[in-house]
Amino acid sequence: MVAYSDEKIAAFFQAYDKHRYAYSYALIAVYLFLNNTINASSVWIERTRDGVQELSMWEPYTWEYTSAFAVFLVLPIMFYWFKRFPPTFSHIPKQIILHILASIVFSIVHILLMVLMREAIYSLAGGNYNFGAILSEFWYEYRKDAWGYAFWLVTYNVVSMLYRRLRGDANLIQDESSETSIQTTPLSPEFLLVKKLDKEFLVKVQDIEFIESSGNYVNLYKEGRIYPLRGTLAKIVERLTQAGFSRTHRSYAVNHSAIESIEYVSSGDGTLTLKSGKTLPLSRRYKESFKQVFELTNQSSAI
Repeated sequence: MVAYSDEKIAAFFQAYDKHRYAYSYALIAVYLFLNNTINASSVWIERTRDGVQELSMWEPYTWEYTSAFAVFLVLPIMFYWFKRFPPTFSHIPKQIILHILASIVFSIVHILLMVLMREAIYSLAGGNYNFGAILSEFWYEYRKDAWGYAFWLVTYNVVSMLYRRLRGDANLIQDESSETSIQTTPLSPEFLLVKKLDKEFLVKVQDIEFIESSGNYVNLYKEGRIYPLRGTLAKIVERLTQAGFSRTHRSYAVNHSAIESIEYVSSGDGTLTLKSGKTLPLSRRYKESFKQVFELTNQSSAI
C-alpha cells in the first residue's frame, strides 16, 4: 500500500515537473482573471447602484484586466527575486529595506504597464484615458501594490516550502571517516538522509535499485519506495560511480548489484531486468561505457 502511494505521488510530481512553469503560471492566470473579474463587477455595481450610469461597462473590466495582465508580466521577475533572496532570520532590517525598495520598483513597473495598456485601449475605443494627478494616484496604487507584493512574497515562499515537504528531499551523506587529506575526488556516500513531511530516516545507498531523472530532481527507487533527490542524473551518477552505479539511458542509471539479466536486441539497444522484476532500457549511447564499468565492478567484487 505504501509502495503504491509512493508510486502515485512520484508520478504526479514527475508529470508536474515536466511542465512546472506552464502549470504554475496557468493557475496564476486563472486566479488573476477570477479575482479581477470580481473586482471589476464590484466597481460596476457600485457605480450604477443609484441607477445612474457614470461609465461604460467595459471600463472597469479594462482597468482590472490591464492591472492583472501587468502583474502577470512582472511576476517572473518577482519570483526570481524571491528565489535569489529568500527570507532568513538574520539581517532582518536589511531584508525589510530591500523588500520595501523592491515593492516600490514593482509598483512603478506595474503602473507604467497598466497605464500604457489602458491608454491604447481607450484610444482604440475613441476615448482618452486620464490617470490623474501622478503623486496622489501613485500613492493610491502603491498601497495596493505593496499589499500585492507582500501577498506574492508570502505565497511564493509558503508554496515552495509545502512543495518541498510534500515531494520529499533526500541528501547524500558523506562518510567522513573514509576521506583522506590527499583525496582529490569525494568517495561515494554510504547513506541518504531523507526528509519527508515530519520524518527523517536513513537509507543505505547500496539498497537503491535504480535512479530515474525527473526534471530538477532524480528519483531513487528502493523496494517500491521512491526518494527524490535534487540534482541532475549526471552529477548523481558521478557521485555514486564507486558505489556501483552507472548510466544506462539518458533518463536512467542502475545499481549493478540489482541486475538479474541483460538482453541485447538487433538495433544495438538492450534491456536490463532487475532482481525486483523491473526492466530498464539500455541505450546504444551508454552501452559500451556501461559494459566497461559493469565488468570492472564485477572484477573488483571478485577480488
